[in-house]
This record gives sequence, C-alpha cells and structure tokens, in this order.
Amino acid sequence: MTGHEADSAYESLIQFLYSAPVALIQLQQNGEIEMLNPMASQLLMPLAPDGDLSNLFHVLQPFAPDLQPLCAGFGGAHGVVCEGKRIVLQRDALRPDGGRGQSAPAVLSLGLLKVDGSRLMAVLLDATHEVLREQRTLATRLASAARQDVLTRLPNRAGALDLLRGMVRRARTPAGDHGAVLSINLDRFKQINATFGNDVGDQIMVLVAERLRATVRSSSRVAALAAAAEVAARTGGDEFVVLLDGLPERATAESIANRLLDRLSRPYSVAEHELTCTFSIGIVLLDQDQDQDQDQDQDQDQDQDREGNEDPDGLLRDAAIAMGVAKAQGGGRCALFQRRMREEAVLRGGIEADLRNAVERGELFTVYQPVVGLLAGGAIDRAAGVEALVRWRHPVRGVVGPVEFIGIAEDCGLIGAIGEQVLAMACADFVRWQKQLGEAAPRLLAVNLSRAQLSQEGLCDRVAAMLAASGMAPQSLQLEITESLAAQGENVRDQLLALKALGIKLALDDFGTGYSSLSSLHLLPVDTVKIDRSFITLAATSRHHEVLIEATVKVARSLGMNTVAEGIETPQQAAVVSAQGCDKGQGYLYSRPVSSAAIEAWLGGAGQGAGPA
Repeated sequence: MTGHEADSAYESLIQFLYSAPVALIQLQQNGEIEMLNPMASQLLMPLAPDGDLSNLFHVLQPFAPDLQPLCAGFGGAHGVVCEGKRIVLQRDALRPDGGRGQSAPAVLSLGLLKVDGSRLMAVLLDATHEVLREQRTLATRLASAARQDVLTRLPNRAGALDLLRGMVRRARTPAGDHGAVLSINLDRFKQINATFGNDVGDQIMVLVAERLRATVRSSSRVAALAAAAEVAARTGGDEFVVLLDGLPERATAESIANRLLDRLSRPYSVAEHELTCTFSIGIVLLDQDQDQDQDQDQDQDQDQDREGNEDPDGLLRDAAIAMGVAKAQGGGRCALFQRRMREEAVLRGGIEADLRNAVERGELFTVYQPVVGLLAGGAIDRAAGVEALVRWRHPVRGVVGPVEFIGIAEDCGLIGAIGEQVLAMACADFVRWQKQLGEAAPRLLAVNLSRAQLSQEGLCDRVAAMLAASGMAPQSLQLEITESLAAQGENVRDQLLALKALGIKLALDDFGTGYSSLSSLHLLPVDTVKIDRSFITLAATSRHHEVLIEATVKVARSLGMNTVAEGIETPQQAAVVSAQGCDKGQGYLYSRPVSSAAIEAWLGGAGQGAGPA
C-alpha cells in the first residue's frame, strides 16, 4: 500500500468514526480519552461536570462506579471486557407507558474492548427506547398473567370480569341476542382433597378445565355477531364460570348448562383412581327484565334486576347464589337465578354472622329426645338412652331449630365448634343424671356427628379430652353419622375405627335413605342401625315397608348390631316395629325433644315431657 493509499484509508476510517450512529471512544487503561466521535460527545456531554470529557471513568463514575475496577480486573492482553452493560442515568425518566421525563438518554448500553496492553475501545448506545419497550412488554405479560389462573390456564376472576364488562356494555340486536353467566361448582370437592390429597384435587381441576374448553364453544351463538363468544374461567378453588354471549334464545343457556353437567359428571381417571364427581350450576341471564320471578311489585323488581345486570360483580354474585341453591337441592343440577334467591342469600349471610356471635356468646343449648327400649307387651324401658339435639336461642328470632342453621354452619366452618359445644354440654348433663337419678338415669347418650367434623384432624383426641373432663365413660357415648357419610372413603372409615378404639359406640342414622344397602351393612363399623322415619311412617299400612323393616332387623342382628326405629308417632307403628324385633324406638309417641330438666321428670315417669323444644 502506497503512502497515498494509506492516507486515504485513514481518512475514510476517520470519516466513518465521525459519522457512525453509535458513540465510539478510544481510551487508555486509566480511562483517559484519546479520541471520541461526535455521537460520543453528544451522549457524554450532559453527564460531564463542567463539560470535561477527558476521562470516561470520571464522567460515568456517578452512574457506573464499578467500571474502572472492572477494567483493572480484566487480566487478558486483549478481549471483551463487557458487552451491553446497562448504565441507568435517569430512573425517573423510565415509565412503562413510554413517556420520557427529559430528552437526554435515560439508559446507556456500554461495550468495552481491550485492544492491547494500554488501550481500550468503548461503544455507547442510547438504550432508553429499548428499555422502555422491554418494560411495556413485561407490563403486558404481567397484566395478562394477573388475569390468568396459573393451574388451569383459564382466565381468572379478574379476567372474567373484564370479559363480562364487555358483554354488558355491548349494544345488542333487537332479537336473538342474549347473554348469560353460568357459575359452576364441584359438589363435595373438600371431601376429594381430604380423601385423596390436594395433588389429586389439583389434577381434577385441570381436567375440569380441559372439559370446559372442549365443551364450551361458539356453536350456539348468533353467527353474525363477531363479539359473541362462549368463554370459561376459573374464579376460585373449585369454582368456574362460563360466559355465554350472542345466544339465539334465553333457553339456550339452560341447554348449554345441562350439556356441561353431562360432560363434567363423567368419571375422571387420576392417579390410578376412577373418580365420579357431580356439579352444581347457577344460571343468570343478562336480560333479567324477563325474569320468571314476578309478583305484584313486578315493575319495581324488574328495575332492580336490570340495575343489577349492569354490574359484572353483581352478575357473578347472582350466578353464584343460584349455584348455591342448586347445591342445597342436592347438587348435580342447574338452577336459574330468581330475585328472591338474592334476598334469601342476604338472610343466610345474616344468619351466618349471628351464628358466629352465638357460638361466642353461648346462645346454643341442648334438648333431649328419649330413645326407649321396646319390651314385650308394648312396655318400654325409659332409661335406654337419650339423643342430644342442638337449638339456638336467638336474641330476636327466639328458638331456632337445627334445620335453619346446621347447613350454614357446615359451609362457613363453624360446625366443629358447635359440635364440640353440644358434646361438652350433653356429657355434663349425662354425668349429672347419673349422679342424681341412679338407676333411672339413661344408660346411653347419642350425639350427631357431621361430615365436617369427621374430616377434621384430631377429632378423636378432642372427644377423648371432653370425655375425660366430664368424667363420662366412653362406652356410654354413641356418636351418630348418616348412612351416606359412613360409606364415603377410607379416611372416614379410619376415623370411625379410631373412635371405636376409644370405646365409643357408633350408630348409622337414617338408614335406608343413603348409599348403603343391606348387602354392604357388614362393611360399616357401626354398633346400631337407626331405621329412617320414612319406613316407620308407612309401617302400619304398607306390607312392603314392614318387610323392609323386618329384613333390616334380621341382617343387623346377624351382624351383632342393635336397631332403633325412628319417628314413631302412633301405637300402631310402635306395635309393628316391636313385632319385627326392633330393639329400641324413638319418636313423638314417647316424647318430643325437651329440656334437660324436663327429661329428668320424664325419666322418673312423671309424664311425657314438657312439649316441643
């Protein structure tokens, strides 16, 4: 290369450096700048005190104090010291919305190359827009994640509300353009978790979501409506919603709900288990002005319902209320929302709040119904036993029966505390009777045990502690469970066996109404079978029911179990069950549930009790 060619090449290099759209800086090991192009000067000048650009390390010291030690620690003769190092200059200027507080760069990207033993080459870029773009992307992803359920990848409650707002605000065509919200809940999901574990429960939720995706599609919507859709979302642990829009008819929502019930209720294969689940679905229609719940205040009701339909949270709430009604009716069904359901839900919420206070204030009390021994010739043994029943002395409503609050107590988690209070009070009364009445005292105390109590850890320890505190013998206590509950899973059976190990007796309540049969009676760890009142009521007039009672008594006796006939109200019914060999009887014929003081008088033979309680 001639001298002229060398000069020309150097001149071209200098022109490139000066016109390059990136900042290029040549510096010594100590940071002294030997050369920089105009872009470098433009980026660094706002940062340099008094416009001094003699040393790059000094200029960037307030923003990158580790830069000089980084270079000093680089041991190689040459190579890349750092690449794409971010240097934040103006934190306040960085906003995800893309705004800039000032025109100067907010973030620089620095690359450093060691050329030889004495020189470095630096490359600087204005990375502000890149950082803002990354922040916007991250914000979008976070917003999307905040509206998506992690487990099922369905929209979560926030996502469902966003979609529902669009449904509510959308202008609708005059005809054939309806919307609805379905609230879906798995019946007895807590029992699945308690029996098989939370991992199985999570897998069930994933499978339910997959079936919802496969079942919920746009085949039922109005084809011309581009905004119409059917979307599934998970709004809680075992709670899902389906948003239906652009339906040709109001009745289509119920058709889709029934289709979902069919698909969702098919068996699930999880962890070598074949599980069959049932679901409850609540339906609320967006055009609630045609609600079936019409009365003499129809116009006012419609105005209120229409107002509620403009609120996405209200729609989800109303659908959940209808779902709760379907569940209360036994589950495995749909219920269409009606305005009165909302009023009942408000009342139920008030009962729940009052019930929490009742537990703390001691407003619950026990009454007792005798369980008599059936002897020859129609005679009875009054001291055979008593069953403890809970009542609530409400400060405004007076005495409230268990039908009105036990279900609420189970749903809101109060049943354990209530059950323990009832058991403690009943044991104390029983021990007092033993001391005061002697041989006339009841020999057995029966107390009901709920599903929620059986699923609680430490139940046996708490029962044993209450027996010890009262001084009551375990063999004098009989805990009663419903037939359907006794047949539910190994965990329930293990809990029952643990109670029996304490010496406590177990009774199967309401036999004939649940899942068991005479052929499976031997599988249940119980000492007594209580034949449901529905059989006893017809015993004196139906040969069929008389035969069923006879068969139950014979099978129970062959298994070493006692039998109790529930709901005896007439001497004819008592005669039939006694003739069939029932050991004991219980019902209004002998006494209604009465107070502790009244039961003492009854046990002494002074009368038939003090009336209903």
